[in-house]
Amino acid sequence: MTGRSAADNRAAGVAGKVCVVTGAGSGIGRALALELAKRGARLALSDVVLDGVSETAERARALGAQVHVAQLDVADRAAVTAYAVVVADLHGAVHQLYNNAGVAGGSTVLESAVLDSAWADFERVLSINLFGVIYGTRAFLPHLVASGDGHVVNISSLNGFMAQDGLSAYSASKFGVRGFTEALRVEMLAAGHPVRVTVVHPGGVHTQIATAALERARASGHRVTAADEAQVRRYQEKLLRMAPEQAARIVVDGVVAGRSRILVGRDAKIIDAVVRLVPSHYPAIVARLARHASR
Repeated sequence: MTGRSAADNRAAGVAGKVCVVTGAGSGIGRALALELAKRGARLALSDVVLDGVSETAERARALGAQVHVAQLDVADRAAVTAYAVVVADLHGAVHQLYNNAGVAGGSTVLESAVLDSAWADFERVLSINLFGVIYGTRAFLPHLVASGDGHVVNISSLNGFMAQDGLSAYSASKFGVRGFTEALRVEMLAAGHPVRVTVVHPGGVHTQIATAALERARASGHRVTAADEAQVRRYQEKLLRMAPEQAARIVVDGVVAGRSRILVGRDAKIIDAVVRLVPSHYPAIVARLARHASR
């Protein structure tokens, strides 16, 4: 009898399971879908942009995965509720839910200050990043419980434990995801439901979230300056360094291991340690760094 390899053990954690991934058209969502496909999962993929998620589905099918694709706005509660029924009916069960869909705050990579932010920016960010997670969890949770082996994986951010200037709506949404997920974990444990719950805090992952925010600003008629474009380039080059594929492997490995909290990237781990060590003083540290960076 031969022993199982580490790769076999990783694959066994998701092989044959029905895994739902929102925001699967690009970035971490696409990488999660492809990582799950490599490990033998059956996939239900969605995104607000159909072209992107359709491309992800083609690549997942090339890896041998069974894939269902849908265009979905996670901020639409009725649509999310209906989507959960469709997925459960189609596959007969749902085992893992990756609430990944999200957007950057404001009109560019950074929002305006609280005093200057538009209400529409707050409402859009919270409706997608926080309520999208809540809607998805509520819609799929009965199916996850019924599976007897459910797992909710909610994607927060390092801004789920560290707030930054100019990111009030985004930080609020990601802190909210963390709080909602931790409350859900307590409820599942107290009720004895067969559903594990994980919150993920990615650091700087090389996705197009900042570029997409800039393009949305242009499309909305906002004036995009050379300084805005330079800011996005600096953000992409200096902070968003980890490949989405590496981030996806870290996340799925953590899910297979049953971890309740997954920090993705050295930056997320360092910032987490700083916030834990000096929770009352880190805002002043962040403010000093922001002033220095703006010079």
